Amino acid sequence: MKVLAYAAKDASSPLAPYVYTQRALRDNDVTIEILYCGVCHSDLHQARNDWGGSMYPIVPGHEIVGRVTSIGADVKRFKVGDAVAVGCLVDSCQHCDQCQAGDEQFCREGFVGTYNGLDRHTGEVTYGGYAKQIVVREQFVLAVPDGLDLSRVAPLLCAGITTYSPLQIWGVRAGSRVGVIGLGGLGHMAVKLAAGLGAEVTVISRTADKEADAKSLGAHHVLISTDEAAMTKAQSSFDLIIDTVPVRHDVSIYVPLVDVKGALVIVGQLGQIEELSTVPIVMGRRTLAGSLIGGIAQTQELLDFCAKEQILPKCEMIRMDQINEAFDRMERSDVRYRFVIDMASLTEA
Repeated sequence: MKVLAYAAKDASSPLAPYVYTQRALRDNDVTIEILYCGVCHSDLHQARNDWGGSMYPIVPGHEIVGRVTSIGADVKRFKVGDAVAVGCLVDSCQHCDQCQAGDEQFCREGFVGTYNGLDRHTGEVTYGGYAKQIVVREQFVLAVPDGLDLSRVAPLLCAGITTYSPLQIWGVRAGSRVGVIGLGGLGHMAVKLAAGLGAEVTVISRTADKEADAKSLGAHHVLISTDEAAMTKAQSSFDLIIDTVPVRHDVSIYVPLVDVKGALVIVGQLGQIEELSTVPIVMGRRTLAGSLIGGIAQTQELLDFCAKEQILPKCEMIRMDQINEAFDRMERSDVRYRFVIDMASLTEA
């Protein structure tokens, strides 16, 4: 079937309309009409080949919300008309220890990305959510609970699960002391989710100009990282700090803020970090860790939790033909806090 999409043809070209032939529906597949697609910072990186390995033409988008239009013969969990979602993964081996543990993102054979991945059966490049529809293996399709605003669900599939997963892995609960570095797309979800779990939440920022926003999202405190006295006073005062900053920065100033047996978890930056002294890590039995999205079961848990607590991201809706402007604005951090594409705007015209 021919599918209309938006794609980058190379690293320097703007995204533009593109038509591709979608693979045939397999017995365990679900076809989804895409209603909304979130715009992730990684979409920008992949389109511009910032990380290397981009396979052009590339159709980005891994925060997908839509409705089922057809199902394969063996599909049991979904029916036509269901509201569903797809995140960063569309396949994995399903038999290694990590897949069996529900951590498909760490599949020993490598997970298949929603876009810029390679289909396990055909070797064809996968195309993402900046398109009219998508075909996905049933096990990687998520149910959107009743009561959630479909137009705001999409960023939960990446920004949401990226921050929810460390909150769960490091056991955040009522009374936990959580710090969040950065207040962008990831950071604002970390604040909302940590507050929803009952944690005492502090946004750690270089300036005080985000204090009102931070508190409106559910933060209890704001710590200014350029205030040496405040940073000294805050030493050993967090059980968990989630670092959502997407660019290279000095992590060492945040390590002493973590309490004994606590963790500083990096979820935003891929690449090198500044030189780091091991002294505060060793002397406080502190952990410096990283975290990558979450597995399918945990992502479904996130959606169910957000429906129960009515936690949704703050979004700015855009048309498909505004995507290049959105990329430029995202580079300037000119979005509060996540772009979502109304896919009804993707038409032949």
